[in-house]
Amino acid sequence: MMQTSYRPRNPGHDYYGSGVYLITVVVSERAPLLGRPGNDIKHPEVSLSPLGEKVKQMWESIPERQEAHGNHVAVHACVCMPDHFHGVIEVLSPMQWSLGDIIQAFKAACTSYWQQQQGHGHSSNRPISACCDNPQAPAWLLEKARHHLNEGSLVRALSKRQRQEYYSLVSREQRPLFDDNYDDTVCLDQRHREAMLAYVHDNPRRAIIRRVLPQMMQRSLHVQIGGHDYGIFGNLFLLRWPGKVQVKCHRLHPITREPYENTTDYVRQHQLWVNAIMPGATVIVTPGISKGELLMKNECLKNGYPLIHIQKEPITSYWKPERLRFEACANGCPLILAPWGLDSMAPVNGVPANTDHSRFHNMNHLAAEICLFNGNATIIRDKEQTNE
Repeated sequence: MMQTSYRPRNPGHDYYGSGVYLITVVVSERAPLLGRPGNDIKHPEVSLSPLGEKVKQMWESIPERQEAHGNHVAVHACVCMPDHFHGVIEVLSPMQWSLGDIIQAFKAACTSYWQQQQGHGHSSNRPISACCDNPQAPAWLLEKARHHLNEGSLVRALSKRQRQEYYSLVSREQRPLFDDNYDDTVCLDQRHREAMLAYVHDNPRRAIIRRVLPQMMQRSLHVQIGGHDYGIFGNLFLLRWPGKVQVKCHRLHPITREPYENTTDYVRQHQLWVNAIMPGATVIVTPGISKGELLMKNECLKNGYPLIHIQKEPITSYWKPERLRFEACANGCPLILAPWGLDSMAPVNGVPANTDHSRFHNMNHLAAEICLFNGNATIIRDKEQTNE
């Protein structure tokens, strides 16, 4: 099955109650049907296709359509990208419908318009006899097709697995416009809401940056570096720099027990790191875990210092760094590494490897290995990374 950017929905969350959500739906097979991005980073925009314009209109009409069903919602920022759509929706009061029902209705309306424009009936209302002459049709499909007058013969009556099998037998134009699922991010507070809106508005610019600066935005899901496997995002050339310095700090000073970043020892170490960077041949390597490490990591990102950052979160096909690291990537500053099998590395001091204590120690161990690495990274193959 084709990999998607979807993640599981938030278990236990009330999708009938009030809330704000960032919604992402993806065009099936990532087909660029909704528009064409420009090339101007300073004036980023996506020139929408007629279908993209209609999808945008369908999103903006959700409040009016849902009002007829007694559901009170508002839609905020939205953007059509060539192969996916982002929108922020707010549920204003508890509903009889779930958020999932509303998004599925939106997707179905978009699909209906798309298929009508191509002379097809809506895919979910089409009798499955439409493909019964396909020699690859399975026996269960042929049996259902014989009962074409019954409700069970319509595509919408099939199970999810059966629909996937059915759609594999028909042309792309007869399938739904969007993938089956969708992604929702639940808004946590006002600051998170503002970040959601900013992300939606900034999407065209980020897409243009990734396209015009591919060498700074390299992504590979399976790269071997010094005997360990990583997912990577950013400037892979940083691995080949001659000098690499690990930034590793205790949380507390081993003698005074003060926060280490407040001590004169940290000040001295910080000056050594900056002095190493200034000649232009040194890369800072750190997971940025303790406060002192985090301060140095952020200083590198803000000032454009070369940085290899090791993170515990996996890098997958559609993973993207947050704004600070993304902007730094556009300038060639960082390489982000996500080790495979982090939770299967050795336990530390008898503590299992899949705990934060051991993860942090093992990530610093990997940082030390990266500092000694002088070869070329080997891209094995791209496959979906999982949390092991």
